Amino acid sequence: MTSIAAVVFAVVAGGVVTFQFALALGAPWGAYAMGGSFPGRFPPPLRVAAVVQGVVIGLLAVVVLSDAGVVVPEIAAAFPWLVWVPVAVSGLAVALNAISRSAGERRIWVPVAVVLLVSSLVVALD
Repeated sequence: MTSIAAVVFAVVAGGVVTFQFALALGAPWGAYAMGGSFPGRFPPPLRVAAVVQGVVIGLLAVVVLSDAGVVVPEIAAAFPWLVWVPVAVSGLAVALNAISRSAGERRIWVPVAVVLLVSSLVVALD
C-alpha cells in the first residue's frame, strides 16, 4: 500500500511539475495559479517562481518515494523526519488553494492537493 501511495504522489506531483514548467515556458494558464492574479502568461519573475515551485515539488516526490523505499532509500534512512515535509506542504496547498480567489484554481488544485496530502500521509504513517 505504501509503494502505491508513493507512486500516486509521484505521478500527481509530476502533473503539477509539468503545469509549473508550462507556466514558466509561457503557457497562458495564469488564471489557474497564484490566485488567478495574472491571467494569461506569467510575467518573467513569476515564470522563475514557477520553475522553483516545479523543482521543489519534484524534490518532494523524491522524498515520498524514498520513504516508501521505491527510490534512493538512503535519503529516508538518513533523514526519517523528512517525509513530513511533503505532508506539511500538501496540507498547506490544500488550505491555500481552498481560499484562492480563482474559482478555476480551487476547482482544479484543491482535489490535486488533497490527493497529494492523503498519499504522502499514507507513506509517512507507514
